[in-house]
Amino acid sequence: MPNMSPNKHPMPSQDPMVRNRNFKEVALGYTAEIAVEEAERCLNCKNRPCVGGCPVQIRIPDFIQEVAKGNFDGAYDIIAESSSLPAVCGRVCPQETQCESKCVRGIKTEPVAIGRLERFVADYHNAKEDAVVARPEPNGHKVAVVGSGPSGLTCAGDLAKKGYDVTVFEALHVAGGVLVYGIPEFRLPKAIVSKEVDTLKKLGVKIETNMVIGKILSIDELLENGFEAIFIGSGAGLPRFMNIPGENLKGVYSANEFLTRVNLMKAYQDTSTTPIMHARKVAVVGGGNVAMDAARSAMRLGAEKVYVVYRRSEEELPARREEFEHAKEEGIDFRLLNNPTEILSDDSGNVIGMTCIRMELGEPDASGRRRPVEVPGSEFTLDVDCVIIAIGTSPNPLISSTTEGLATERHGCLVADENGLTSRTAIYAGGDAVTGAATVILAMGAGKTAAKSIDEYIQSKG
Repeated sequence: MPNMSPNKHPMPSQDPMVRNRNFKEVALGYTAEIAVEEAERCLNCKNRPCVGGCPVQIRIPDFIQEVAKGNFDGAYDIIAESSSLPAVCGRVCPQETQCESKCVRGIKTEPVAIGRLERFVADYHNAKEDAVVARPEPNGHKVAVVGSGPSGLTCAGDLAKKGYDVTVFEALHVAGGVLVYGIPEFRLPKAIVSKEVDTLKKLGVKIETNMVIGKILSIDELLENGFEAIFIGSGAGLPRFMNIPGENLKGVYSANEFLTRVNLMKAYQDTSTTPIMHARKVAVVGGGNVAMDAARSAMRLGAEKVYVVYRRSEEELPARREEFEHAKEEGIDFRLLNNPTEILSDDSGNVIGMTCIRMELGEPDASGRRRPVEVPGSEFTLDVDCVIIAIGTSPNPLISSTTEGLATERHGCLVADENGLTSRTAIYAGGDAVTGAATVILAMGAGKTAAKSIDEYIQSKG
């Protein structure tokens, strides 16, 4: 009999006023007993709407049924058929707007906690030292993957499972892309990412770090070196700014720089060789997940006060609801319907404040959200000594500018069709390099689609 409890089992987590001063993972994960109990809430629907909501098409009811039986190894095997990064997805995928939003249990009650169950299964598997990864027989074909973020790792994993000789070229000194430089330790421990990467290596994927494609090697040189196809999953790491006075002051960061220093370079540790400013009062400009990550990281670095300044209302806030709620619980002060106009400094160029103007919502804009409009005469100044700009990113133009015939759109994103094929034969792309900054799971879906297309392309050549 299904468990007809109307509510998903809560995720055990650290106390907000404890976790906001440490970088340990906030969510503690389900126990085996809780996982089985939650899995029994699944109705195992015949038409499986949850699968349609998953960008990588995991057989969700099947893995959940195995969890309900206590067969956690079998559940992992089912997930691994479709996902190369289950422990990552179980933590950062926005299930509430994807698979869980399609769950039949969610029509009248809360949906099944699909993401939490995926995390449990992946963590159970990764905790086993004797976990064996079967390496497929080589098929004699070579493929290059540029970027080791979620799209690149997914593409590499899917091709490796088909016997391809895959080499991933990563610009940074550690593999993982945005998973290691962008998402904080308290949301996604780096040991988890490292474990997922190690699993891919066991499949035969080779990873070369400190390889800036477009500088050290060009895309064309990769083709000349025997790679039959290339997937570009280089992400969108170029920060955007507001172009207001004071953005070049000491104490103003892009969220990319701030989070890279904190996450990749461990700036929160006393032994870090890349320290960061420990500010007293911080303003984070923006309302997405990156803004939440930056604000919560600033609090953990010891700030007395952290503001999130966003020009729209809570209803339009693009961050995941869970991240917003966690930030509020941790003491982040949300200044909604406000927009910065100038960052102020003292005579030495240090930030001493940020002038903002209040906004109100007008008619909808092209995105469908109501356009924020300034309220005349409503200016005020926030007392801050650090400002973090988190209003979006775009792809770095290095690859497109050094590859002849590789089309881009007006924002600098690579142009690719529904199969991931770019304007160049044998060159595919996906993830943030094509869409601009989006979610981890959508990037993974793009990598999966491209891997299928690359396989079909190479096999068609005979």
